[in-house]
Amino acid sequence: MKLTVLMVCLTIILLLLITYLLCHCFHSSNLITQKKHITGCLKTFTLVNFCSAVPKVAFAASLGGNGMQKTTSGNKDLIYRDVLTNIGQAYNAETGEFTAPVRGVYYIRFSVNAPTDFTMSGVLYKNDAEIQLIVHESPSGSGSDTGSNGAPLMLEKGDKLKMVLWHNTQIWDNSNHHSTFSGYLLFPM
Repeated sequence: MKLTVLMVCLTIILLLLITYLLCHCFHSSNLITQKKHITGCLKTFTLVNFCSAVPKVAFAASLGGNGMQKTTSGNKDLIYRDVLTNIGQAYNAETGEFTAPVRGVYYIRFSVNAPTDFTMSGVLYKNDAEIQLIVHESPSGSGSDTGSNGAPLMLEKGDKLKMVLWHNTQIWDNSNHHSTFSGYLLFPM
């Protein structure tokens, strides 16, 4: 996966460089002047400058602990305290909320684990109101079950995402990170 992302990034950078050179660097009729101008353009269009302009945002956290969270009296906000990654510091482990630092498309994913003797849920909310994604499983006897969901979502700067445990459902986790909440910026808009 990392190699694929790197290849895509390098391909985009190469295409941007070619476009930049074609649009800005080939406007002189003198070949020597063109060479000097292209050399100057390449010096200003460095990989470091290009990559530093794109914000780096990625987070992954699990509920952690060793036990069940269950609610029978209303919905409950889930707080994923065991932070595995928080590049860009957009995830708040005290509130369980991810706040989009820039307008863009983010890939958000979560997994939910619980015993199958009681209804299991995990619901992704945007700005405390809009339900974006859900995992919901009815009881099915003994054992445990895991469900997951994820999608690219268009977020505005400042949009907040959080996970909620619906009324009369449960979720479980331990140090093996069965129930997780994660995401990363695909590209800014």
